[in-house]
Amino acid sequence: MTSPDSLIQMSLLGEAVEDGPVGVLVADDNMRYIAANDYVCRMLGYDRIELLRLRVTDVAQTPTAPDEYAEMIRTGVRFGTIAVTKKDGSTLEVNYRASETSVAGMTLYVSVVWPAE
Repeated sequence: MTSPDSLIQMSLLGEAVEDGPVGVLVADDNMRYIAANDYVCRMLGYDRIELLRLRVTDVAQTPTAPDEYAEMIRTGVRFGTIAVTKKDGSTLEVNYRASETSVAGMTLYVSVVWPAE
């Protein structure tokens, strides 16, 4: 059972991530985005509904993205720098760190992304 303090902490964390200073994406085993915070939507030029219709391979600009995603599923973590495609077709280099997590009994993959300098 979740305590009232835990519920408050989860609510605060959710709000902090939504408005946080880095992009946060959550994807499933099939590389489909299922959650995205406001920062990553603005960074990529999509509204949330548009972004959640995409898959990792629609954004990641590398032919090896499916293999790299499979490696992350196998090892539970992946990090590096990659070029991503923005809605306007331009590209942006981003740093990322992605790892496996479990939410409500589902295995999901959370990525934190920020522009490369």
